[in-house]
Amino acid sequence: MSALKPTQHWSRQEQLQGISEQTFDVLVIGGGATGAGVFLDAISRGLKVALVDQQDFTEGTSSRSTKLVHGGVRYLEQAVKQLDIGKYQLVREALAERRRMLEMAPHLAWKLNLVTPVKGWFGLPYFRIGLGVYDLLSGSQKIGPSRIESKATLKAICPDLDIDPLTGGVSYFDGQFDDARYGVAMIRTGLEMGGLALNHTEVSGLLKTDGQVTGAECHDRLSGASFTVHAKAVVNCTGPWTDKVRAMADANHTPMMTVSSGVHLLVDRDLLPQGRGILIPETDDGRVLFMLPWLGKTLVGTTDDPAQLSDDPGVSESEIDYILETCNRWLSVPISRDEVTASWSGLRPLVADPDAQSTAALTRDHVVLDDAGLISLTGGKWTTWRKMAEDCVDHVLKVKGITAKPCATYDIRLVGARGDTKAAQHAIAHLPEDIRDHLWQAYGDRAGQVLAMGSEDRLVENEPYIQAEIDWILTQEGACTADDVLHRRLRVAMLDESVAEQIRQRVNERLEKLAQAA
Repeated sequence: MSALKPTQHWSRQEQLQGISEQTFDVLVIGGGATGAGVFLDAISRGLKVALVDQQDFTEGTSSRSTKLVHGGVRYLEQAVKQLDIGKYQLVREALAERRRMLEMAPHLAWKLNLVTPVKGWFGLPYFRIGLGVYDLLSGSQKIGPSRIESKATLKAICPDLDIDPLTGGVSYFDGQFDDARYGVAMIRTGLEMGGLALNHTEVSGLLKTDGQVTGAECHDRLSGASFTVHAKAVVNCTGPWTDKVRAMADANHTPMMTVSSGVHLLVDRDLLPQGRGILIPETDDGRVLFMLPWLGKTLVGTTDDPAQLSDDPGVSESEIDYILETCNRWLSVPISRDEVTASWSGLRPLVADPDAQSTAALTRDHVVLDDAGLISLTGGKWTTWRKMAEDCVDHVLKVKGITAKPCATYDIRLVGARGDTKAAQHAIAHLPEDIRDHLWQAYGDRAGQVLAMGSEDRLVENEPYIQAEIDWILTQEGACTADDVLHRRLRVAMLDESVAEQIRQRVNERLEKLAQAA
């Protein structure tokens, strides 16, 4: 199958036919940030690449992040306290990758100014010096300066902030993004470069030749079909499920993964009218709490508790209570439970013991492992996906003896940031401002193509989502179920669960029509 054209439908059936019973240079298992990154990197080198994911693309950890593209302020603090050169290098690398990530898709990732409120006079110089070093490490990749902020400024940033116990604050810049849509854009970009990708497809077993992994047995969870895929290299990018796939390659592998849960809440109050975020540096139990503007709501989180593997981790009332109680200690007008419009929990993949199996003494917080020829990439964070993928594919080429071009993702642009910006803006200029802004943020320079797919009628009164988006998402963005649409393409279910339920029937009706026409 040849590369998709920018206007070409993303047909799941064609992807299935193109992948099943075929042989590739690289087969990627997992379609989150890490897997999509390896997918793009390998394609950029001219390799024949396929990707499968047992859920939807980015359905797990990668769509449930804190939505920050960051260098790692806390890593920097640890580096200073522990005199850890490795963490300094980690921060420098992440800061460089932060800038690249923002430039790859400016409609999906943007600068965000964050303010840390400070209690006590010692805190101001402490944080100011630390953030000054953060700026310094950014070098030419700096996206904005840090500075000390007055109590009056803090009150303007968050009118409901209790400023009485504060001495002031310190502000700095990091990035923010739409994580799930960013991941889907990575996959679509890879398809337009010649790759193949299939969601809702489980790897039920691994193929071996002379004891080495050379492919996978796959099961399409939607149609029930089973098929095999052969590859010179199989790369495991399944995050929290890394050890589960490693066990298929080697039953005697040494487990190395633990997981923790990060819960976030969406609040229907404009707590941050200037569009600047707040980072509370340390709660009573030593965690970090964020209050961030995100797609018209206020995002609050996060927790960090031990968790069990789950395809869809839930959120308990006690976790919601903890976040609200912690946040409300800093507010003069507390957030009530009925202001919470949505909540989610994401599983963080934590490398517990990157033991002697590690194939490289990496200074970053990700590792590459070999298990009977299966290559696993795990750890890391969204911000460093590109560098993680580059390290992994470099290793794949070395150990598998595959010849390829150098990595070409350094200055790649994702779909939505590759076309005619002026034409797209002109096509949507007549729309109400909220719809226009929403379409541009979600689709970038393809917003005009989205509008041309169907009606510009609102799906719900006073909400920016329109009918044409459903048609676009189902035909161009690989969505297969209503949850794929509502959670990871429209994002409405991550923002307001009640609005999502009002749209669900419309999505299901369109899915039925497409199924009948197939």
